[in-house]
Amino acid sequence: MTQCHSYAITSFMILFSLHKCKGSSGAGNNWAKGHYTEGAELVEQVVDRVRNEAESCDCMQGFQFVHSLGGGTGSGMGTLIINKIREEYPDRIMNSFSIMPSPKVSDTVVEPYNATLSIHQLIENTDETFCIDNEALYDICFRTLKLTMPTYGDLNHLVSLTMSGVTTSLRFPGQLNADLRKLAVNMVPFPRLHFFMPGFAPLTARGSQQYRALTVPELTQQMFDARNMMTACDPRRGRYLTVAGIFRGRMSTKEVDEQMLAIQQKNSNYFVDWIPHNVKVAVCDIPPRGLKMASTFIGNNTAIQEIFKRIGEQFSLMFRRKAFLHWYTGEGMDELEFTEAESNLNDLVSEYQQYQDATADMDYDAEDEVTEEEGLSSTAHSTQVEIKTEVVTETSVNE
Repeated sequence: MTQCHSYAITSFMILFSLHKCKGSSGAGNNWAKGHYTEGAELVEQVVDRVRNEAESCDCMQGFQFVHSLGGGTGSGMGTLIINKIREEYPDRIMNSFSIMPSPKVSDTVVEPYNATLSIHQLIENTDETFCIDNEALYDICFRTLKLTMPTYGDLNHLVSLTMSGVTTSLRFPGQLNADLRKLAVNMVPFPRLHFFMPGFAPLTARGSQQYRALTVPELTQQMFDARNMMTACDPRRGRYLTVAGIFRGRMSTKEVDEQMLAIQQKNSNYFVDWIPHNVKVAVCDIPPRGLKMASTFIGNNTAIQEIFKRIGEQFSLMFRRKAFLHWYTGEGMDELEFTEAESNLNDLVSEYQQYQDATADMDYDAEDEVTEEEGLSSTAHSTQVEIKTEVVTETSVNE
């Protein structure tokens, strides 16, 4: 509530319509409480507010949802709201910026349960999910921005840069536009594989900004750098299914295309070869405030499975012993829901691995062999028919 109030008393109040929906108590780090009990009491009120805002839109693209998967409210009630909005507006794009559990640090013991149950819902009910985790954001603040004591304000600023970049074509004119639907069409090769790792460039320490040249090659190089990813997984351990680069500022589209093609050709082993042109580019003329040019990176990389594997392993260790389960079943959940969520998460990991290992000529050879076999058998069949026809003809002549 404090943060909402701070927006209300600043110039941002003209941009946001603040409708507060307040419950009697929190979800207490319990997904079931946020999804079934406390959340269920508030969700209709929230959807009414969303409906009012949607009705006042001239041309609504979709929804952007920001939530955390480790706690109870963001994960439980968050996925419930997404489900309800999806039911009401099935033809609109649903984007979520989801804060994933960090690899080393956790402030919630039951985080693996909450995250697994949330991902189970996100697989089915979002079109694009941007995976962000605090540890990766802290690493960017320490290593790249050289901040000794980063605050949540610094972390939120990084996330806001990415969110602003994703929707920039909706707000400003440009040479190559890319709205939320175009992004989804070009980034999601299969419905379930819509989990992206975002990034932003330039990220430079305050003291050295004046010494760093902002050029298209420099932006392109930095946006593909593993240290710039806002997700704690290394893209070099996987392969890119698709990539989107949203450039902002005065620049030549020809130079952008050349640089993106050069990156793709130079690092061809890190791109799947069965999607020939898997890089989507957008160019907007208006740069972010304080910069001459910038770029937002969105990668659909199979290395994202590292996050899901880690969460799945932690989930299995606790669920095997039924630890903390009574808090969830006490809110009306069934153990079967846990089993389904775990199975869905494991299937997602398997799918990412399957498409990482796939090559362009795997299925092609198999089809060729089948075609050749069918061709040979049909030739043999026609030969037999010809032989039989000749024998019958000769017999009739002799008679």
